[in-house]
Amino acid sequence: MTTVRSDSYLTLHYRITTLDGEEFLSTFDMSPATLQMGGGQLADTLESVLLGLPAHERFVFELEPNDAFGQHNPRLVERIARSGLPADMELKENSVVEFTAPNGGSFAGFLRELDMTYALFDFNHPLAGKTIRFEVEIIGIM
Repeated sequence: MTTVRSDSYLTLHYRITTLDGEEFLSTFDMSPATLQMGGGQLADTLESVLLGLPAHERFVFELEPNDAFGQHNPRLVERIARSGLPADMELKENSVVEFTAPNGGSFAGFLRELDMTYALFDFNHPLAGKTIRFEVEIIGIM
């Protein structure tokens, strides 16, 4: 029987929810996802629970914060002066804002608060500090 390895190419459906049922992401109501294990398309911690699983079955995992998206890090919450942000940056409270890194890459922050002089951004993963439910149905393994 073929099982998921660290270099497998997978076709699968998956759903990530909080324990109270708030859905963060799901492919079950659309086309299945395809991913290369180790390719960065799925968090390493989520990939690790897939190792050794067979195809054609559905699995549900309850993952504590350290086994999912980590603990919430207060050092990743930062108050930034509006004068230090690009003038054309669209700022809307309770939204995700994309930033360009010095190396040309990008990263996102969640804009928690906004006033006339400062913006409070949270650069933690939105599920950091939360226990999650990870449901997966592996359709195919190559």
